[in-house]
Amino acid sequence: MDLQKLLPQVRAAVIESGALIREAWDKPRKVRYKGRIDLVTETDVAVEHDLKARLAKILPVASFLAEESEADAPLSDLTWIIDPIDGTTNFTHQVPFVCTSVGLWHKDRIVLGVINAPIMNECFYAASGLGAWCNDKRIFVTRNDKIEHSLVATGFPYTVSEEADEVTDRLRRVLKAAQGVRRLGAAALDLAYLAAGRFDVFYEKGLKPWDVAAGWLIVNEAGGWVTEYDASKDFSLYSPNILASNTLLHAQMTKLM
Repeated sequence: MDLQKLLPQVRAAVIESGALIREAWDKPRKVRYKGRIDLVTETDVAVEHDLKARLAKILPVASFLAEESEADAPLSDLTWIIDPIDGTTNFTHQVPFVCTSVGLWHKDRIVLGVINAPIMNECFYAASGLGAWCNDKRIFVTRNDKIEHSLVATGFPYTVSEEADEVTDRLRRVLKAAQGVRRLGAAALDLAYLAAGRFDVFYEKGLKPWDVAAGWLIVNEAGGWVTEYDASKDFSLYSPNILASNTLLHAQMTKLM
C-alpha cells in the first residue's frame, strides 16, 4: 500500500465531507440523544454516509468501524475508523471546536490519519513514516520538559455524573501542577493540537476507537508518545484511558494520574 499516494486522496475526501458541516452550521439542528449527554444530529449521519461513499472508492476492499452506523464492527486487516463529527455538543451550540476524524487500520496498527476542523479551516494529517502535518506545514510536539510550564488538555467521559469524584480528584492534581488546563470537547482535536505544539499533554478516560485512531498516529508522527495512564501499558484502540504527551512530560504526568 502506497501511503504517500493514498494520504492526499483521503485528505481531500475528508475536507470535501467537511463542507456538509459548514453548510449546516447556521441551520437548525435535529438532535437525538444516545445517552443523557451523548448527542447525535442529522449532520453526523450525513457526514458519515458521505465519507463512507468517498472512502469506498479509494479503497474498495476496506471495511468500516464508524460511530453512527457501525460502532460495533470488528477490525479487519484493512478498516476505516470514522468519527463524522467529534464535538457534536460543540456543533449543536455553534462552538467551533468541531472536527471529522478518519484513521486507517492496517493489520495491527494505524497507518494513516486525518483530522479536519472545517469551521477553523485546519486539516491535520499523517501517515506512517511520513511525519505529521497541518495545512501543508510540518508539525511537531513541544520540547517543554517542565509540568509547571505545561498546558494540559483533558475531557470528561459520558459517565461523568457517576465518576465525578474520580474525574475531579485527578483534575485537581493536574490543576495544581500545570500552568493551565483546557477542555475543548473534542478528543481528536485535543490530540491534533498536541501534535501541533499547542498543548503539551492530553489525558482522558472512556474514549472510543473513532475518537483516538487518527490522533494517535498524528501525535506519534509529530514526535509525541501515547500510552495509558500507566505508561508501562501500551495504548490500544480499546484502552480504557489515554495519556498523550510530548514524551518529555510523560513520567511526570504518569505520577499525577
